[in-house]
Amino acid sequence: IPHEPAVPALICVFAFLTLFSLLANLFTLYTIERSEDFSWLPRFIFCKSLIFSDLLQTVTFAPAIIHSLAQHQTMAFGIYCYFQYVVGGATIFSSLTTITCMALERYLFVCYALQYTVTVTRERVRKVIVLIWLYSVAIGVVSLSLVLSKGRQENIPDVTVGLLCEPDIMEQHVGSPRAPAIFRKVAGSLTLLLCLLAHAFSYFRMYRNASNAVVPFNESNTAARRTVLFYCGMLFLQLLPLLIKFMSDALWLAGVIELSPGSREDCLAGPSATAAGFHVSLLVMLLVKPCINPLVYGLRSVELRKALLKLLRWRVG
Repeated sequence: IPHEPAVPALICVFAFLTLFSLLANLFTLYTIERSEDFSWLPRFIFCKSLIFSDLLQTVTFAPAIIHSLAQHQTMAFGIYCYFQYVVGGATIFSSLTTITCMALERYLFVCYALQYTVTVTRERVRKVIVLIWLYSVAIGVVSLSLVLSKGRQENIPDVTVGLLCEPDIMEQHVGSPRAPAIFRKVAGSLTLLLCLLAHAFSYFRMYRNASNAVVPFNESNTAARRTVLFYCGMLFLQLLPLLIKFMSDALWLAGVIELSPGSREDCLAGPSATAAGFHVSLLVMLLVKPCINPLVYGLRSVELRKALLKLLRWRVG
């Protein structure tokens, strides 16, 4: 591992992110479940699905990363790598699509308030969540099937070149088959494009609807503008790991190409320190997202904060 003196600091960072993610998500979920007024609302049903995805991502990624850092070596290849590969893809796809559905739900609530209760029912929301998870898990399972069928089956090294068996590290480890990489990138690009279009449409219509509401009063709608900018910033935070991924892919590939064939075969040497830095940055961002989601999409709600204060007063009493 390059920069080994930084390993203790990285262990502390990942341990803090893990603990904060677990506490924030479980606390938000407990508040929603304890309140009879919120547990059936569509946006909080979506929020519970997002919390489940974040918790699954945290408990799958964080312990493996901390263990690898504590051992001062990269991730050992085994059955758990395949599990990380499927769960990682499923949770990332489900989080992105769930947040997109939450934006569409808010659009219907703001722009079609009279038809909202008839259109967005609890049963329909649950069906949408089931479809989201079926789609996300299917992406992960199909990708793994392509890795197993197209990747090499013999002379596989015992240790990978990453702290986590994320898709590109996993595919590189089994001989870099093109089929799973192409499928994953095409599916991811199409999903990302549809989600971005849905976000842009929803927030543009909500902002225009709010702006038209204050035109007769000659008031500047700064609140709506701040809200739209805030959620656009949170969407950028969701996509930041993808941007880091694009940059790290090129550096990992360049670093591996520079290695001798023998070093590349038994993974005794790794890519450059710069590529390793991008790899660690990606892992940090993957754990930052589950820490922020419950605060942004859960505790930021005024109603949920009031319910939380009421619950705390009841506990103190």
